[in-house]
Amino acid sequence: MEGYSQHIGVGPLLSPSVCLSDKVKFLAHPSAHGSQVREVVCRETHMSWVFLAGDKVLKLKKPVRFPYLDFSTVEKRRAGCLAELSLNRRLAPDVYDEVVPITRSPAGLTIGGCGEVVDWLVVMRRLDESDSLEHALRSRTLEVRELEPLIATFGRFYRRAARVAVPPALLVSRWYRNQAENRHILLRPGCPLPVPVVRFVDRMQTEFLARRGDLLAARARHGQIVDGHGDLRPEHIWLGPPVRIIDCLEFNRQLRAVDPLDELAYLCLECDRLGGKRQAAYIKARSMQVLRDDVSDELFTFYRCYRATLRARLAVAHLLEPAPRTPAKWPRQGMEYLDLARSDARRLQRYLG
Repeated sequence: MEGYSQHIGVGPLLSPSVCLSDKVKFLAHPSAHGSQVREVVCRETHMSWVFLAGDKVLKLKKPVRFPYLDFSTVEKRRAGCLAELSLNRRLAPDVYDEVVPITRSPAGLTIGGCGEVVDWLVVMRRLDESDSLEHALRSRTLEVRELEPLIATFGRFYRRAARVAVPPALLVSRWYRNQAENRHILLRPGCPLPVPVVRFVDRMQTEFLARRGDLLAARARHGQIVDGHGDLRPEHIWLGPPVRIIDCLEFNRQLRAVDPLDELAYLCLECDRLGGKRQAAYIKARSMQVLRDDVSDELFTFYRCYRATLRARLAVAHLLEPAPRTPAKWPRQGMEYLDLARSDARRLQRYLG
């Protein structure tokens, strides 16, 4: 397939400003991607539109602004695309190809052509979704020994990742703030999740922070906070060979400043959710060996419990949008994560006595 930096696609000049819907309509048409593309699969996320076209994937960032990101201008979206390219090449160097403009000329819109730049795209190599960790877990075909290359990848990545200096007291205060943000959404009037369960989970996390906050502070004190991935889920992992991990949180460095064990606890949580309890236990045990980290099970459980609570919050927060997509999905997903958080909160309760 010809490269996008050389390809010129043709489409009508749709509007002076070229709004998002015009760009989506253009990119959704096979003619935008060259003669070899017969079909384009479009997927919408909270922050992007993704187009699967032949052997390529193109990501268009939405012109949105949230407290944790700002893609409100063309230049800011370009910066976001460049950051996505650079940061994701750490764990998937052969997947992230280039950043190219969408341009406008009298002939219409073009990917990578000449004319006025109206937006930017990240161009990636398309991977076979049947090779993802998520697919392997859902299909119940994954033997734990097949996880060894992934665990070795974690070892290399976290040993080499840039350390992020965070004052211990600041780190602990951020955990309190994060928990308060979860509480604010999950206890709002009209939230579809059961209040007693939310309050129990919140109480156990609050008690952990009050009585075991020193465990979190020690992670910062000993330089164990790194510029990590930020969204380590099975749907972002390809088992290979070689192992590839895509779609890190490029838009907010603070959200990527994590304890590796927090990220691994998140991955184990998601594996559990997909029916991979045995695989999650193996990832936890072997990762601790490879990273030579003797973190307490109590701290690992706190990380899992918090991550499950955060995912419940993010699910129901969709319902606060003016016109949420798939509104029936979010209460169901939120309850799924809250159930996992409750299970981990009960373990915390036993640890705390």
